[in-house]
Amino acid sequence: MVNDYGGSTTPPEHRDSWQTPPEIFAALKQEFRFIADVAASAHNHLLPVYFTEHDDALAQDWAGRLPIGFAWCNSPYSAITPWVQKATEECRKGIGTVMLVPADTSVGWFSLARRSCTEARFIVDGRLSFIRADTGKPVNGNNKGSMLLIWNPFASDFGITGYVSRDTLMAIGRKLLSDREPADERAA
Repeated sequence: MVNDYGGSTTPPEHRDSWQTPPEIFAALKQEFRFIADVAASAHNHLLPVYFTEHDDALAQDWAGRLPIGFAWCNSPYSAITPWVQKATEECRKGIGTVMLVPADTSVGWFSLARRSCTEARFIVDGRLSFIRADTGKPVNGNNKGSMLLIWNPFASDFGITGYVSRDTLMAIGRKLLSDREPADERAA
């Protein structure tokens, strides 16, 4: 059996709808040039092209609907396994996926991902403060670290393990986001 993450203390109605911190997303978007947010909602999507629960991204043919490139996936933590399976399938068809998941190597979905993804990149030097779905505010106290699982259909290497500092990602993201602000907002 492939177990999913079960350590959340978040109320069930909000458990699977946390948004990625904008700075983290901006830094990763700069690197991967995402084409779609495949596990989103109308309230937490980070790209103009996104799939909601209603769209059922797991049943969609991403390669048939999206241009070649990388999809962003902050998968529901209550059911990570089907997203790992979907990312593996879509990678074979030319769509890469960068998936944000809890840093937990003891669960079945990690073992499954390790056999198919090109890179596991651990976010070190701190935990992410995800954005609450109900308030839109960042929340400290994440009970696990985070990592990125990357399926790159353009890479010849397989099974790379890497590390990136949370603070480095946040600094890059803050710089990218501030560079995008209109000049009159920066002057205020």
